[in-house]
Amino acid sequence: MTLTKDADMTERFKDATEDFEKASAQKDRTDYVLRLYVTGATPKSVQAISNIKSVCETHLKGRYELEVIDIYQKPQMAKKDQIVALPTLIKELPTPLRRIIGNLSDREKVLVGLDLIEKKPG
Repeated sequence: MTLTKDADMTERFKDATEDFEKASAQKDRTDYVLRLYVTGATPKSVQAISNIKSVCETHLKGRYELEVIDIYQKPQMAKKDQIVALPTLIKELPTPLRRIIGNLSDREKVLVGLDLIEKKPG
């Protein structure tokens, strides 16, 4: 019985160690929480959605959560986040909070706004 008990303890310790290592590895990566406010299926809205999805899949694959909010469907969300121009992308996490306004076609501006690259001087 003692052997079985020791084997169980060893197995549980091994499992706990693996869980800790997985959690530690995930902690090192930064997850992005993004909200994109749009106005229905207008050309600017469709373009903004396409542009941010492209940026996210290229630079943040597997490390982002993107919520697209149509203000016609959820006007209370726009009011809560004080949205005054559309489309607007909000980077909630990682901090600091950032807002990027427009159809997100200026890729460099989006990457700088998401803190994925440094702004070029000049």
